Amino acid sequence: MKSKIREYFKAHRDEIRKKSLKLLSEMVAVRSVNCGKAQLSDHPYLKISGEESKVVDILKRYFDAAGIDYKVYEMIEGRGNIIATYGEGEKSLCIGCHLDVVPAGERAEWASDPWVMTEKDGKVYGRGVMDNKGQSVACVMAMELLKNAGVSLKGELVLAALAGEEFREKDEPDPGIAFVTSKGYLKPTFAIIPDIGGHMMKIDIAEKGRTVIKVKSHGKQAHGSTPELGINAIEKLAHFIAKVEKFELKHEHHPILKKPSVNLGIIRGGSAANNVANYAEAIYDIRYVPGQSAEGIVADMRSCTEGIKDGRFEFEILDNNPPHQVDPDNILVKTIQSNAREIIGREPEPFGMGGGTFAKPFNLAGILAVGFGPGDADDFHVANEALDIEEMLQFIELIACISCDLLGVN
Repeated sequence: MKSKIREYFKAHRDEIRKKSLKLLSEMVAVRSVNCGKAQLSDHPYLKISGEESKVVDILKRYFDAAGIDYKVYEMIEGRGNIIATYGEGEKSLCIGCHLDVVPAGERAEWASDPWVMTEKDGKVYGRGVMDNKGQSVACVMAMELLKNAGVSLKGELVLAALAGEEFREKDEPDPGIAFVTSKGYLKPTFAIIPDIGGHMMKIDIAEKGRTVIKVKSHGKQAHGSTPELGINAIEKLAHFIAKVEKFELKHEHHPILKKPSVNLGIIRGGSAANNVANYAEAIYDIRYVPGQSAEGIVADMRSCTEGIKDGRFEFEILDNNPPHQVDPDNILVKTIQSNAREIIGREPEPFGMGGGTFAKPFNLAGILAVGFGPGDADDFHVANEALDIEEMLQFIELIACISCDLLGVN
């Protein structure tokens, strides 16, 4: 049956390419920028952050014309999720994508308008082509490929094109994956998350945990002309920061994720140059490996306060997501590898990453998920974001063939 898919794809390749680029161009033109409320004024075309429902409307029109079933779910009006299905049966394979994008940044940094998809030298350029609208289009085309080739699956191929992946305010409810999974709208057997880059040469099987920790330094205010009468919270924090820089968090070396990383992202403190600062804070982004915990990391960092004379520190965990990993020899990895050998002539290797994708919430919910897809990881969140057209077409064929192997055909 896969030979039937590949023959149809070969015969209709130009048509599929044309339809893919047309649909992607329409989606890129929608500025579905996900940002904080404080930044909304920088994006006057937005009424609310994301506005993913505008992209959902484009997909709805396409699915209606193609005769593919779908449902739309909104936790917040205007922030839609669309879940489309092809095939019937107990098992299901979900391709998990997101419809929101990061801001385009300065127009001068782009060679072309970021909201008008441009084709050049075998690639398409525009905000969202790589992250993550191009992959959504690939899944749409894979569903249509299976349908037009007359392939009947014994299970469901699912596209989950979701809201709210790029950003959420602190304590803001997740309008995307957490919403649709908690409500039971999305319960796949397997999931592939095409949001890692790697040119389809890597399969993400493990992701580090992430915790964001605020370190608060308390001092004693005094006039800048008599600093000896005060305790400078900034100086105490500086001593702490210097110690952390040389400190290694307690951990066991992980065969895939290796070791944790520590990034000092924000420093704030002081009220005026002629005041001894009575407060300062530093915010750390820490990516950690299995066996560690946010609480254990705080305990490790607290030890760096020892020996800092008159230092008084507090620690607050602002955010925390645990790590995850799956067996590199699982059926999903093996099926991707075997089809990649046939279609693109190489076998992708399992690896781990410090960033997070939808694979994590799926796996933590007991759903076998990995990251795999087209594109270059260097094209995330940058000007002149690009996606190789040939890779997108190969990914269409791969999704269709992987579906056949995992779900079976009638």
